[in-house]
Amino acid sequence: MDFTNNSILQTAMRQSAVDANCKAEDFMREENVVVTSIANPDARKYLSLPLDCNLISYGNNIVASINEKYRHFVSEYISSFPVEHCFETPNLHVLNDELQKENLRICFMAEYFLPDLNALKILDCPYRLRVLYPEDFSALYIPQWSNALCEKRRELDILGVGAYDGQTLIGLAACSADCETMWQIGVDVLPAYRRQGVASALTSHLAFEILERGKVPFYCAAWSNIKSVRNAIKSGFRPAWVEMTAKSSSFVDEMNQRTHTEGTAY
Repeated sequence: MDFTNNSILQTAMRQSAVDANCKAEDFMREENVVVTSIANPDARKYLSLPLDCNLISYGNNIVASINEKYRHFVSEYISSFPVEHCFETPNLHVLNDELQKENLRICFMAEYFLPDLNALKILDCPYRLRVLYPEDFSALYIPQWSNALCEKRRELDILGVGAYDGQTLIGLAACSADCETMWQIGVDVLPAYRRQGVASALTSHLAFEILERGKVPFYCAAWSNIKSVRNAIKSGFRPAWVEMTAKSSSFVDEMNQRTHTEGTAY
């Protein structure tokens, strides 16, 4: 399939529309849009739909996909501040204060990247690269590769590129088939091999492998994860949309406990 930057963006918007239960053109409107979140078998597999409150912006407006009982205060919030300020403090506290009254809290905040075909190119590194398939992943579900592979959803891990120093795997980018049209890239490099261009070489190679299979690669990072964002940019990806998701207070507490005992890997 031949892609253009516009067709890649339109693919992402169509998928976001499925995830949010709206129309793809809603993301291009000047006014904000509030819709009811529903379960959809075609949504990204890792989403636990329906969601209580999920804000999505491609830069023009906000589409809020919500539980209907929260419509009033979510609508009021997104109409009270500029789009970009709704995703950051201090304004964010206004929404979180209302959510906490319903035993909810802001949980996930992420920036999503799409390939820019004008910037995407095969990058090299000092190590041998090899394309990997699901049968190659079985022994790799260990902490070193937890960004590239997801043990809880092994069946979605569909393609990868590994970097080798001799016979030793020192870097891995892999993608999960999160939905029919888009595959998400994650990447890990062993500490001793970082700052040698390994991550960007793996990411760019995998992006081309995905495009050749007729799918759109996408990349997600926390806005504060400078290393990951730099890798996305160096690899030829550009910011496309942002999301902010509320979850139950118990879910947030559980995640904080897990982070305290295990650490968090981005």
